[in-house]
This record gives sequence, C-alpha cells and structure tokens, in this order.
Amino acid sequence: MAITLNAGLRREYEQLFESCRIRPERMAEVERTIDKLVQHRARYDTVTARRGVPWSFVALVHNMESGGNFSCHLHNGDPLTARTVQVPAGRPKQGSPPFTWEESAADAMALKQLGERTDWSLAGLLFQLERYNGWGYRRYHPHVLSPYLWSFSEHYHSGRYVADGRWSETAVSKQCGAAVVLRRLAEKGLVDFTDRPRVTLYAATDAEPAAREPLVPRHTTRRTADAERAEHLQRWLNTFPGIFLKVDGIPGDNTSGAYRTATGHYLPGDPRAGQDPPCTQAISS
Repeated sequence: MAITLNAGLRREYEQLFESCRIRPERMAEVERTIDKLVQHRARYDTVTARRGVPWSFVALVHNMESGGNFSCHLHNGDPLTARTVQVPAGRPKQGSPPFTWEESAADAMALKQLGERTDWSLAGLLFQLERYNGWGYRRYHPHVLSPYLWSFSEHYHSGRYVADGRWSETAVSKQCGAAVVLRRLAEKGLVDFTDRPRVTLYAATDAEPAAREPLVPRHTTRRTADAERAEHLQRWLNTFPGIFLKVDGIPGDNTSGAYRTATGHYLPGDPRAGQDPPCTQAISS
C-alpha cells in the first residue's frame, strides 16, 4: 500500500518536529553542518529558482546523500564528468557532460517530480525527506524512527540498515538526521514553512498560544538560576506559529527577539529594549 501524507501522518511529523530536542553532545556537529549549508546557500538557491524546491530541502538532501560534495551527481554520487552510471543511470538526459552541480541537482529534483506545486508545508517537507530515503523504517521497523530524519535527536536511539536490506537493531547512525538539521535551521530563523510563516510583530495571528504568558526572566547570554523560568518561556514562545527556539534555559538574543515578535517588547535587560516603540504607535502602523 502506498504511503501518503494523510492527516494522521501530517500530525505525526508536526508533533515530532515540535518536540525535537537535539542531543547536547551532538550540538557542535549540528552547528558545523548548518554553517556548511548556509555557506553554499547561493548554489542551493539556484536549484530553487529552476525547480521551485525550497533551498533547505536541496541542501539537506545534498548533505545526506553526498556529504555536501559538489563534484558528484545528487542522484547517486556518480562524478559530474559523465552521465550517471548507477541507478538512476543516464542522467541528466539533456545537455552534455561535464555537468554543473546545479544542472544535475535540478534534474534530480525533476526525476523525483518535486517542484513548486509540491506540498512544502512543514509536514510535507519532512514527508519528502523520508520518501527520498525510502520507507523501509516505516514499513518494516516502525518501532524505530528513521535516523535519516531524527539521528542526533532524542527521538532516535539505535537501529539502522547497515547495507541494502540488512538490518541491525543495535547499530547507531553516525550521521546527523535531516529533520534535526532542519529543526536547528528553524531555531536560527533561517527557514520558513509555507504553512507556518513567522508571526508578525505583536503576534498578529489567529492562533492562540497553548498557555498563558509566563513570568519572564531577564535577558542574559548564560544559564542562571532563572533557567527553569527561561525554559518555560521558550516552550511558551514555541507555541506561536513560525517560532522555533532551542529550549536551553538561556534567555539570549533569539529568545528576546521571539518574545518581542510575540508581545512587542524585548526581555528586561536586553540592550535593544530602548528600540521598542510605544504600543499604540506600533499597532496603528
């Protein structure tokens, strides 16, 4: 039976993403991956312009499939000096080698029938990432969330395919999952989703937060005795559409900026607090 993005699967992806916590011991590696992807964003944007696929999806697949190597076909890792030899063979069909990476990547997206009409909501993007790798985990080992998405997060512990069709219950993925990188990109404000645009100033949105606004800590760039209160605030802010904060108990610039987005004010002690306009002026503008 074909796997489709029905309402149940959509909500599963959303809940997993919202509750995704990156393992602290893996955070440095995740940050290095983010830096590498952002460094080459212009190249990913070129594929976006050609196919209408979000730059983040292209970047994540590139990182997962070839470690970010720009000398290989995105289809299967074959060299760009010729058409692909491995499955899918003979790609790209148009043009003559050597191919640019951008030409090959656009062809790989076309072969997967991915483009501007694809559902690029949060759940839709996660669905396409899992589809790109295959449904083996979901079909045959549903007790293990695919490490292709969730490795390096608290959602994944062990279990993986160590070769085609060969399963190990104890093997652990050593590659950061695509959804984990995506979560960190969202936390850093580097991606948006079609169904979750970042809320406008003063939370001009129809959505209601899940809980009443908590007492706020003072702005700081280090963890203090107020860490529990800061974590509470970060979880509350994460209930607003388009806000994704790392829940680390440090009410720094990102948390303060998100608080201003939701309420119109920076956290107490934030040097930017003097920039807050009077509420009446901001609301009427």
